[in-house]
Amino acid sequence: MPDQPTLRERAQGLWREIRSDAHPVIAPYPERGIAPSWKWDRPVDLMVGRALAAPRPGRHRLAARADAIVAASEALRGLDDDAFDARCADMRARLMRQGLSDPALVDECFALIREATGRELGMRHFAVQLIGGLIMVEGGLAEMATGEGKTITALLPAVTAAMARMPVHVFTVNDYLAERDAEKLRPVYQRFGLTLGVVMHGQETPDRRAAYRADVVYGTNKEITFDYLRDQTSLGAHRGAARRVMRELFGGGAREPLIMRGLFFAVVDEADSIFIDEARTPLILSAEMPANDDGLYLAALELVGQLEEGRHYRIREADRAVELTERGGRVVADRSAGLPQLRWRIRQAREQIASQAIAALRLYRRDRDYIVVDGKVQIVDESTGRVMADRSWEGGLHQLIEAKEQVELSGTRNTMGRITYQRFFRRYLRLSGMSGTVRETAPELWADYGLKVTVVPRNRPNRRRDRGHALHADAASKWAAVAQAVRRVRGEEAMRPVLVGTRSVGDSEAVAAALGAIGIDCRILNARQDAEEAAIVAAAGQVGAVTVATNMAGRGTDIELSPAADAAGGLHVILTAFHETPRIDRQLEGRAGRQGNPGSTQAITAIDDELYTLFAPRAARAVRASARSWPVEGRAADLLRRWAQAAAERRHAATRRQTELSEERLEKTMAFSGRI
Repeated sequence: MPDQPTLRERAQGLWREIRSDAHPVIAPYPERGIAPSWKWDRPVDLMVGRALAAPRPGRHRLAARADAIVAASEALRGLDDDAFDARCADMRARLMRQGLSDPALVDECFALIREATGRELGMRHFAVQLIGGLIMVEGGLAEMATGEGKTITALLPAVTAAMARMPVHVFTVNDYLAERDAEKLRPVYQRFGLTLGVVMHGQETPDRRAAYRADVVYGTNKEITFDYLRDQTSLGAHRGAARRVMRELFGGGAREPLIMRGLFFAVVDEADSIFIDEARTPLILSAEMPANDDGLYLAALELVGQLEEGRHYRIREADRAVELTERGGRVVADRSAGLPQLRWRIRQAREQIASQAIAALRLYRRDRDYIVVDGKVQIVDESTGRVMADRSWEGGLHQLIEAKEQVELSGTRNTMGRITYQRFFRRYLRLSGMSGTVRETAPELWADYGLKVTVVPRNRPNRRRDRGHALHADAASKWAAVAQAVRRVRGEEAMRPVLVGTRSVGDSEAVAAALGAIGIDCRILNARQDAEEAAIVAAAGQVGAVTVATNMAGRGTDIELSPAADAAGGLHVILTAFHETPRIDRQLEGRAGRQGNPGSTQAITAIDDELYTLFAPRAARAVRASARSWPVEGRAADLLRRWAQAAAERRHAATRRQTELSEERLEKTMAFSGRI
């Protein structure tokens, strides 16, 4: 019988396993640590970000490299498949030895990827796409105009890093795009001998774990971040390598294998949406507790229904916040004195549930913030217009909305872990991204993520025409004007396809009703029709097509024009409300005029739209008072939009910063208490 290893030998063996790539299950996460911030760091970082965002000569250097890559790629076209595959295998071996530090080697790899894409997909990267890839492989953020082909641009850094033995995560904004892009590009990855995984909502843990074992993984920001949180929860207090060796040596119970392999290289599509728009609230991993319907939520709704705004509470609708007045607190205490639930006995808990009940009644609206499907309240993502299945509001708010809608109550949720996008993405060893709308957020992207923004020139001149902005007196006149605009485009302009963009499910159905009233059929794309998305998008570029859509038709949606629609003048886009950030408006406008195609846009809004009433109420009243006729067009309408959006952007930036500071303080507190 062989001698048993000594304790020292076992410890040495475990340490070697932990440090080895061959044992991914117990290896500690390869990730970047986050240094504590100093109070002057952010102002300095913002100034540096503004300076780095200015046009710089470096773009010309990248353009020269891109031209050289195109020339090298063209020289590969004469190779037969066997010779080309041999070159690819040799490149992988060289990258595994040398990594990404040699620009000449990266350029040579890009030339191979360009040729492989041509052989497998029938398309070869343009020079501007190569520039975008070079920016990202160096850990930067590329602004590429909408329609410039970001999907195949992501191939360049992803394949290059994966061949250098860096597991790659490619982030998209929804499951539809993750699955679509992965399947479209799979032949190219396979040509280089790389494996490809897709992480989607609803996958079981073993399937997710298997997906992360691939060289390249496609998934959404929420799915991948929650998998990271699940692993951190699984690790508990044993996150350090030394602690894990001690646990293996001296016991401590079996541990579920980790889902991910670490945070190596990230390619983030639609980076401003993920890094900025979705970064105002932390992601919270929670477990559902058994439902306990003791009448608390119905009692809370009934109690606050008797309160008066201004006298008993104040609403800050722009912040989605409710504040009880001193009088309101006393009234809630008096009227809840006879209620049996324990929470009414504790002042802080009593006022918190009352404030949440007011928010459920006054701030959260059906078909805007959520929809009800099969007796369940489902949250609608404000940025993407999509349902966030299995997500819920915290603090009893979700159950209060369920009680308001008279559906079965779900259980409350116990928080197991939380993280902000700022803290998650900064942990990647190399972070990169791209979007069509990041220039204006460059200072914040540098300060929060260390990402330098570089603007990539267009491949072809922009032929999209802007028909201006008409501001109407109310919603009814706005919907009527939208319907007439659609009729005009179809009747006077050879049945061009039209895309009408709305901000909510309810608004999309209001537009459809206005169109139906004048005999125009349309197809609706919103959170209710997400299963039909591919078919609706495929038909949206045909002659005579009228599509009414929420933000689901924004980022990542490529509406391909039929030859007849292109000849008729391309897609016409109508915005029916502006968003808090002009970047989302530009994304919707960018569905028209892609890759040098013809197209046009116009905006038809109402002065009682939420953007104006929440963020520029005084300016809106001034415009209304001074209007001699409706609609208001030209400089006055444009100034009101700019004023309101600037105010909203300032408010959201402050919210993001406050969220990050709160999470930093919470993390320090938990570390001090030994919970992390």
